[in-house]
Amino acid sequence: MQGEFGPLVEGSSIRYSQKTMSDMNDQEQAISKAAGVVRSARRLAALTGAGISAESGLQTFRGAGGLWEGHRVEEVATPHAFRRDPAFVWRFYNLRRANLAKVAPNPGHQALVHLEERWGADAFTLVTQNVDGLHFAAGSQNVLEIHGTLRRVRCSGCDRTEDRGVEALPDLPRCEACGELLRPDVVWFQESLPPGIWERAERAVSEADCLLVVGTSAVVYPAAGLIDVARWHGATVVEVNSEPTGAAVDVVLRGPAGRLLPELVRRL
Repeated sequence: MQGEFGPLVEGSSIRYSQKTMSDMNDQEQAISKAAGVVRSARRLAALTGAGISAESGLQTFRGAGGLWEGHRVEEVATPHAFRRDPAFVWRFYNLRRANLAKVAPNPGHQALVHLEERWGADAFTLVTQNVDGLHFAAGSQNVLEIHGTLRRVRCSGCDRTEDRGVEALPDLPRCEACGELLRPDVVWFQESLPPGIWERAERAVSEADCLLVVGTSAVVYPAAGLIDVARWHGATVVEVNSEPTGAAVDVVLRGPAGRLLPELVRRL
């Protein structure tokens, strides 16, 4: 039977349509080009987003229409929502924290670990928008979590922080030092990014010869602006994503990071 995209099975043989063969050749050329760019880079940086974590099966807790319990997440993850109903906000985050115990880093995370091991932490920086901690769990060391992490809590009174991993927390956890409510140590909507971490991210990207953009839609700012910073300073930008983003990049690898990043590493 003839089809549009192939592979097509006829008896014991497999045939590919012309379009499929063209796509495969384009992908092969893109991977080879990306490998050459990465191989020649003295300094590397990577910017990762939700796409790489989704490949580990991480739930978003958004239902139909992008809502959680009838609320837009942008209305739940805010300082105002926490002041109005901290128990409601903590219910959302305790669900997300519990889900972390069920997932593990995937081959895409592991490939980034290999890049850091090869270039060294001084020449490789991983900037992530994700708050799940999977990059650290995989073994990456030089990670800048610009949106914070679900595994850490911060006191709303004395600002003390503490790593609580994925342990179950009370409905309204309180600080052992001052008794005030704890909050997830993440950057909520309407809040600024941690200045020290953001400055380090900008510096790492501006000094990189190559920026890998992995699993991010490239529409959330200011994180997406790092792509412009990299290009402004002459870096080659390689995008690894299952969906088109429209970001200004030099090389596009279309597909899951868990498949493409290990292949990229293998060719170095």
